[in-house]
Amino acid sequence: MISKTSKDQTRQKVHARIRKKLLGTTERPRLNVYRSVNHIYAQVIDDSKGVTLVSATSVKKVAKGDKRPTGGNVTSAKEVGKLIAERAKDKGIKKVVFDRGGYLYHGRIKALADAARQAGLEF
Repeated sequence: MISKTSKDQTRQKVHARIRKKLLGTTERPRLNVYRSVNHIYAQVIDDSKGVTLVSATSVKKVAKGDKRPTGGNVTSAKEVGKLIAERAKDKGIKKVVFDRGGYLYHGRIKALADAARQAGLEF
């Protein structure tokens, strides 16, 4: 019987290959991106200490009765990119290493990266 790997398993293999080469240091931490169906998440991580320095997400609190917000679009990815760049600059972080998390550099991932660059982060 032939076993079939899922898209997520393939992505995790690609991410493991990328992570062999990428390392976030104190001077240049790693900007990691995770994309789910409904939301997008970004973290700036110092791998030498194993600490998350800054994080941003498209998940927002919703008032009762409102419809569920969606963060699964390019507009929210741009907002998260700007937010992560602003928070990183507040912590004194100007340069990062971009970790696309095994996803293709396209769509929401590219929008987040471009927005972070425009807001002042260098990768």
